[in-house]
Amino acid sequence: MLPNVLRLHPDDSVVTAIRDLAEGEQLCADGLLPKVSVRQPIAFGHKVAIRAIACGEHVIKYGASIGVAVADIAPGEHVHTQNLASVRGDASR
Repeated sequence: MLPNVLRLHPDDSVVTAIRDLAEGEQLCADGLLPKVSVRQPIAFGHKVAIRAIACGEHVIKYGASIGVAVADIAPGEHVHTQNLASVRGDASR
């Protein structure tokens, strides 16, 4: 099976789609990933949870926090503005 996501750091709780992913498709990356299937279509470049992430927990990408979950996120779920809040603040201020 060819890789369909990219995991940037072993501590990451999300991976990045390297092509459009169909609902039900199993995630595959170079290296070990838990067995996870996509819960809804995921567009190229978007993030997918590879483990359960609780509301209030930091979402890890690049081995560092990219924000905090504002809702529980299930494995295989799209991670985006509907369930992730930035912790960086507004750069326009």
